[in-house]
Amino acid sequence: MKRTILSLTAAAAALAAVTGVAAVAAPGDTGPTAPASATRLPVQRSTLVCPAPSSSEVAETTYTAFAPPGASAGTDTKKGTAQLLPTGTVADSHGNPAGKGGKDAKGGKDGKGAKDRGGADTGGTQTVPPPDTKPVVPLQEAGKPVLGTTDSADAPALTGSADGVLAPGWTIQQTTAVAAGLGRGLQGLSCTAPDTQFWFPGVSTATGRTDYVHLTNPDPVPAVVDLEMRGKDGALTDSGGGEDITVPPHTTVPVLLSTLTTSPADGAALHVSVRSGRIGAAVQAADAKTGGDWLPPAADPSPGAVLPGIPADATDVQLVAVAPGDADADLKVQLATPTGLITPAGLDTLHVKSGMTATVDLKDITKGEPGSLVLTPGDAGSTAPIAAALRVVRGKGDNQEMAFIPATRPIEARGTVADNRAKGSTLTLVAPQKGKDAKVKITASAGSGGGTPVSKTYTVKGGTSLAVQPPQPSGLKGSYALTVEPEPGSGPVHAARMLALPQGGVPAFTVQPLPDDRGSVLVPTAGQDLSLLTR
Repeated sequence: MKRTILSLTAAAAALAAVTGVAAVAAPGDTGPTAPASATRLPVQRSTLVCPAPSSSEVAETTYTAFAPPGASAGTDTKKGTAQLLPTGTVADSHGNPAGKGGKDAKGGKDGKGAKDRGGADTGGTQTVPPPDTKPVVPLQEAGKPVLGTTDSADAPALTGSADGVLAPGWTIQQTTAVAAGLGRGLQGLSCTAPDTQFWFPGVSTATGRTDYVHLTNPDPVPAVVDLEMRGKDGALTDSGGGEDITVPPHTTVPVLLSTLTTSPADGAALHVSVRSGRIGAAVQAADAKTGGDWLPPAADPSPGAVLPGIPADATDVQLVAVAPGDADADLKVQLATPTGLITPAGLDTLHVKSGMTATVDLKDITKGEPGSLVLTPGDAGSTAPIAAALRVVRGKGDNQEMAFIPATRPIEARGTVADNRAKGSTLTLVAPQKGKDAKVKITASAGSGGGTPVSKTYTVKGGTSLAVQPPQPSGLKGSYALTVEPEPGSGPVHAARMLALPQGGVPAFTVQPLPDDRGSVLVPTAGQDLSLLTR
């Protein structure tokens, strides 16, 4: 008889290290409880998806790739690859043309990038990059950003992966400046990891808004997706309108949200559910009056939520919350200011009906001071989950610009955001629980063109929000990345970065949350082994 021993410990460690699966706390919680006996291991492979940036002829997009240095034990510190490749594109599920193939995403040391993928693509026809397509923003080393740019109106979506020492914390920032037309302004997105469920509170099909959800499949097998929209009175999606959407392998499918319903609605929520496979998803919103930006997915539904980084000069703030469960949710709404938690006038509680959305116009809630919104159950025993996001407007009259702030997970071990400039970056840290101060180390990486990394430690008093001009590498050339790491014993902390790059009189800006990057996972030690007996 031949006896083979299969260790549960080894199997669990290998699975967690490859997939990056880890327990994640609900927003506002103290964080996941570590097992009594566990080892923290780095992930060994990460996948990211960047949607097609813009169809505008007057847009320019910068991709910034970065991986933090110092992977934990278990990773080969000398090896690793990280790169993106163009995807194919099809028309959306309702026959709307997807545009032409991608051109000239320039990146890497030689300044060359993705080749032209060819002709127009309509009616569901798929265009696939040629096999000799060169990677975009290939990363060679941890700790130093790599840039790539494109001004093509038909730049494709990108998918890619990182492994080895570059996998833990690998991040890509996609920043697009649109000079004029629908969606003008600054559109920014931290490229997303593929998943099977996404919530997007804050979408709209109202007059003047054009919202597309971009569904991108990074894998070699098809994915099947359902789209459902909710509003203040419940379901908005026409019967069967958003069901059974096939996303072919290595392909992106944009879907215009107004084609899913015959009832224009503002303050809606989109639910993306994947039946088979996995996708990356993000919503691109364009408004005729307030410009455009990306709406990233909100943190998974939870009894509470933290939405960090409302600018001090916000002229209008709209909160959209959805209760996806079977129970109504009653929420206590508070603004975390630099000095403490306050309740907005006339908004002691917010009631969100089951299966519906609730929208509140918070106007200029920050009153000249930066802040963050904290939602907690109105009843201490309430467990009804909600998902939430903010639409934030800066400026007045014809010079308005909007951005979105979704509910964001706390940073457990580390969070990173790339593409910070010498001017225009503001980092917001919020410690949502009164009495639980957060202490974090902020590291500014080397610049893409040169510079020496620097670190600085900040303490955020529990129940307050702190907005700072982040540290910059000495001798900075180019752009740089910021990494946020809670110190041992720190209370829970959430973070967001605002990048402001004015365009004439328009206060163009974008806000990116910094959730935990899940670059490492806690792998519990098994109490015993399983033995597989074979003959």
